[in-house]
Amino acid sequence: MNILFVLAAILFFLMCIIGGKKGARSFFALFLNFGVFLITIFFMTNTRIDPYIITLSACAVISYINLFFINEVNSTTKAAFLSSIITIVILLLFIVLVTENTMIQGFGEEEVEELSVFSLYIGVDFVKIGASVIIMSTIGAIIDTAMAISSPMREMFLHHPTINKKELFTFGINIGKDILGTSTNTLFFAFFGGYLALLIWFKDLSYSFGEILNSKIFSAEMITIFCAGTGVALIIPITSMITAYFLVNTREKVN
Repeated sequence: MNILFVLAAILFFLMCIIGGKKGARSFFALFLNFGVFLITIFFMTNTRIDPYIITLSACAVISYINLFFINEVNSTTKAAFLSSIITIVILLLFIVLVTENTMIQGFGEEEVEELSVFSLYIGVDFVKIGASVIIMSTIGAIIDTAMAISSPMREMFLHHPTINKKELFTFGINIGKDILGTSTNTLFFAFFGGYLALLIWFKDLSYSFGEILNSKIFSAEMITIFCAGTGVALIIPITSMITAYFLVNTREKVN
C-alpha cells in the first residue's frame, strides 16, 4: 500500500511540475474516471437497465471530465466533445453488429475452470456487455485523438484568421494522418501487453497457430483492437469537420 501512495505522489508531482494546474486537474481526473467505471459496473448488473444506455452515459461523462474538467470549456473542447459522442454512437452501432455475428461474448474455455464454481445464469445479456466492453476500451483513444486534432486546428485558426472551412478541414485531416498510425499501434501494444501472460500460456499448452486464432479470448482482443482502430480513424474526419465548422462560423458571427 505504501508503494501505491509513493507512486501516486511521484505521478502527481511530475504532472504538477510539467502541466501546472492542468496537470493537477488531469491527476484528479484519473480518480473521477475510475469512479465512473465503478458506477458503470454497478449499474451493469441491474437487468432492468439497458447496458447500451449505461455505456453511452458513461462515455459522455468520461468525455466531459477529460475535456471540460481538464481543459475547460472553449471552442476546442466543445468540438472534441461533440465529435467524440458522434463517433461513439456510430462505433456502438458497428460494434453491436460485429459482436452479434462473431459470437465473442461470454467466456472462453481457458476461463471455464476458474468460473466453474459460479453460476453464469445472472440474467445479463452478454452480447450487450461484450459490445459495451469494447466501447469502454476505446473511449480513451477516441477522446485523445479528438483533442489532438481540434487543438492544433484552433491554433492554426488563431494564427490565420482568414482561413476558410475547406483549408481548415484539410489541415485537420493532415494532422490525423500523422497520428493515425501511432494511435493504432498504441492500442495494439496496450491490449497485447495486458494479455502477454495469456500468449505465454498458449505456448505452454502447445496451441497451434490455428487454435490461437480461433480462441475466443484471442479473437475478442483482436476484434477490440480493430474496432478501436476504426474509432480512431472515424474521429479524424468527424473532428476536422466539426472543428472547422465551429471556428469559421464563430468568426462569421463576430463579423
